[in-house]
Amino acid sequence: MSSVIIFGATSAIAAEAAALYAARGDQLVLVGRNPDKLAAIAERTGAIATFVADFDDLARAEAVVGEALAALGGCDIALIAHGLLGDQEETEHSVAAAEHVIRTNFTSVVALLVPLVNHVEQARHGRIGVITSVAGERGRPRNYTYGAAKGALGLYLQGVRSRLYPTGVSVTTLKLGPVDTPMTATHKKGPLFASPDTVAKQLIAAIDAGKAEAFVPWFWSAIMPVVRNAPEALFQRLKFLSGR
Repeated sequence: MSSVIIFGATSAIAAEAAALYAARGDQLVLVGRNPDKLAAIAERTGAIATFVADFDDLARAEAVVGEALAALGGCDIALIAHGLLGDQEETEHSVAAAEHVIRTNFTSVVALLVPLVNHVEQARHGRIGVITSVAGERGRPRNYTYGAAKGALGLYLQGVRSRLYPTGVSVTTLKLGPVDTPMTATHKKGPLFASPDTVAKQLIAAIDAGKAEAFVPWFWSAIMPVVRNAPEALFQRLKFLSGR
């Protein structure tokens, strides 16, 4: 039995992950923004504690991590799953909108990671999984503000992973493709969209295996190197890649 903390537990993917962890007998502490959704997930999973938190409140991040760790007496696994897609065109015309997307997807995650990483480094024990996105692999007009934040997070996690390497603590960067969730409710769905339960199973497997990076679902590992490495002169002519 493992002790698990999930930050952003009210997202569709995190809720499925919580159910899978509960089904295998793990102890859960859930942290999320919506108290009603949080209570429903806690009832479904038998979580031992829940904490309501606004992740954009950076000044509270250290206290939130401390409270969650105290509820379990430490943790074996921590999953950070919150995020904000935002409106790309709005972020192009409003600094406040751009800052909001960057703060939620990058700065607020760093605010959680600083105390969490300090804890696992001292304990020399644990696994950390952080959800990022394939959008962070290449700047595209349709989502480059969101992608830039996720790309920065991926770079930050590379540094954390190397820092923690001597301790045996694993840090898994989970690069998700599009998932059929409320966050993408207004998006046209295609064959590359995955379901939350499929994604939850694969991300848990990646964290358990201590992988450094994992594309979820797995087939993005074949797609994204092509997208990432396409010469810009070619990339800009391929509207299915560079279009809105």
